[in-house]
Amino acid sequence: MQVAPLGEQLREWRTRRRMSQMDLALETDISTRHLSFIETGRSRPSPQMIERIAERLQVPHRARNALLLAAGFAPDYRERALDSAEMAGMRAIVEHVLKGHEPYPALAVDRHWNMVAANGAITLLTALVDPALLEPPANVLRIALHPHGLAPHIENRAEWRAHILHRLGGQIEATADAGLAALRDELAAYDADDAEDYIAEANGIAVPLILNTPAGPIRFVSTVTVFGTPLDITLSELAIEAFFPADAESAALLRELALQRE
Repeated sequence: MQVAPLGEQLREWRTRRRMSQMDLALETDISTRHLSFIETGRSRPSPQMIERIAERLQVPHRARNALLLAAGFAPDYRERALDSAEMAGMRAIVEHVLKGHEPYPALAVDRHWNMVAANGAITLLTALVDPALLEPPANVLRIALHPHGLAPHIENRAEWRAHILHRLGGQIEATADAGLAALRDELAAYDADDAEDYIAEANGIAVPLILNTPAGPIRFVSTVTVFGTPLDITLSELAIEAFFPADAESAALLRELALQRE
């Protein structure tokens, strides 16, 4: 795979972050002239300078490796599978967090929103989904919006669809990930003819997921948690999405369903 020149990559990230050369130079304590020389290939920065610039531009770890490779340096960040022996400690932490969230659903996803782990309460959601969508790699956003997934069971589908597409758009803007862009295009095409334009209310606090289940409607709000200061690409791209009951009735129903699973 051909790697774009360092200067071209840096210029693209700077443009994506809407920063001028002067702004970036001032915030990274280098001269505008030097930064210009780096972007045009007339100067080769040190690995430390590349990291300083990448940190200010909030370049993802995977893309930082590409910057270093383009400059002729070894990548700084390793990528280890979550199920590898080296990641056993981190995997145990993920499983502990997921288990501790029961009786409410929680799952861990990779950078493309493919599910890599989940707690027992997630069966409340997966039981409503076509088993074909659960075949690895099971993509949780596809499961949410696919006509054979959760979509027919979501009472506020237009609102939840708009929320997912907006969140995905923000990730694409931040990471320039082509895989996420392809996923957004796929999701946007689901029920596109029937999709409603939705604008969040100004006084809204959080977008709920209102799910109609055989046991009754359940209102959720969700949070997404990421690891702080990760030095591994897999860990930097891992996120845990936890669903909480949005009201007392939903909490009581979730506890009752948990007792039935025991």
